[in-house]
This record gives sequence, structure tokens and C-alpha cells, in this order.
Amino acid sequence: MRYKVIVFDLDGTLLDTLEDLAAAVNHALALKGFPPHTLAEYRQMVGHGVRNLVMQALPEEQREDTVIDTCLADFKAYYTAHIDVRTRPYPGMQELLRTLHARGVRLAVASNKFQSGTEYLIRRFFGDIPFIAILGNREGYPLKPDPEIVGESLRQAGVPPTEAVLVGDSATDMKTASNGNIPAIAVTWGYRDLPAEVAPTRVSSATELAAALFQ
Repeated sequence: MRYKVIVFDLDGTLLDTLEDLAAAVNHALALKGFPPHTLAEYRQMVGHGVRNLVMQALPEEQREDTVIDTCLADFKAYYTAHIDVRTRPYPGMQELLRTLHARGVRLAVASNKFQSGTEYLIRRFFGDIPFIAILGNREGYPLKPDPEIVGESLRQAGVPPTEAVLVGDSATDMKTASNGNIPAIAVTWGYRDLPAEVAPTRVSSATELAAALFQ
């Protein structure tokens, strides 16, 4: 096996969470009388943490800390209660992770989603798969593309960057890997269209991802 540790992004890589995220933000906006956004619009907003998501969804003239904080609280309350209404694993990802674990590969998650949401969704959809680390957005820790979240996973595994790979769907994920000096594989089924110069190694299915990982 080429890699000893595989670090996965969550939203847009392991799980399609977009509809539930959009519904929760639109709910928070509606409580304030602000206009909603479409799924296509949210596709361009996600990936930088929920505070940034809420901020971008607000009308530009309303992007003050007090408004953001109130809407963020409303978002979290709704999202926590409806986090898995439409969220689903991408085709083949549950089976692939089981295969990787069976072959002795250690698995980790590095997400910009808030920690409790990250942990819940991994338990909900991948509860039979042991991860060495499930890391989300935590107070006092930087968001991706800072590589600290990946470095923490590798330290827990005792594995150098040369023996690990990051799998993600966004330019943020690719930059995280670059900042952490580890290779990266981009999946094309997520929320971003990545040019070749940003993501030289791209796969379009779980089968192609398995081939790239096992080669």
C-alpha cells in the first residue's frame, strides 16, 4: 500500500452535506427577514467554516459581528437538529473506507466544519470504521488551509508527511496539503471545479480513488 495514513476532507468529499447546510442558513436568514440563497450559490460559499458561511450569506451591509453571531447561533440550532435530513455519503465511499481499514491503512478526517457536527456525521455514516483522528473546527485551532489539522493527525499516527495523503474537493484542501508538504488527491464530485494546475491528481469516482490510493 502506497500510503500509511489517508486524511479525508468531510463536506464534498466523504459526504454531500450541501442541502442541509443551505436549509439551515436560509432558516437563519429568514428569521431576520433576509433573502435566501440557492444551492448553486451555497456551493461557492462552503468550505471555510460555518461562521464564514453565514457571513457570506448575509447581505453585505449586514455583515457586522453582532448580526453574524446571532445568525450563526440560529444556524447552529437548526443545523444541529436537521444535520442529516438530506446528507448522504457519496457513492462507494463507505465501502472504500472499510476496504482501506481492512488493509491496515489508518484513516483520519480533517474538516472546517465545527467539531461536534464533524464527529456526529462520522459516527452517523461511518460508525463502523475506526479513525485515528476526527478533527473539525475547534476554538484555538486554525482552519484549513493551515496544515496544523493534518499535522495533528500525522503526529497521532506517528507517520511522516511522505507516507500520508490528503483527499479533498476544494482549492483549500489542495493548499492545505501543499502547506503541509503532503501529496493530495482531488475528487471531482464535490463542490468545486478545480483546474489541473491546482489539482494535478483528480479522480471522478470511488473506484478511481481506490486505484490512485492502491497503486
